[in-house]
Amino acid sequence: QVQLVESGGGLVQPGGSLRLSCAASGDIFSRHVMGWYRQAPGKQRELVASITTSGTTNYANSVKGRFTISKNNAKNTVYLQMDSLKPEDTAVYYCNGARGITVYWGQGTQVTVSS
Repeated sequence: QVQLVESGGGLVQPGGSLRLSCAASGDIFSRHVMGWYRQAPGKQRELVASITTSGTTNYANSVKGRFTISKNNAKNTVYLQMDSLKPEDTAVYYCNGARGITVYWGQGTQVTVSS
């Protein structure tokens, strides 16, 4: 069973940066699209960024130019570099791995952007 473990969340001031990491227990990056989702209180979970097996990336319009998704296949880790953070980025961020109907989720990490 694949497990995804996120880390790197925390409290940051507006304009600051954080880097989230997602470590997988197995080798799934070569076969799964990896993504970062977020869910703010009272809102639906939404896709933030994704990266395919070949490295093609996709971003939500709200984070384009500020967030960068990347992965290290050798370390079975996917990252989300978040720069120029805004209060509206506050949410629980979840790592996701998907291939067809098979989907894996991490437990989530809280990101709070506040002065």
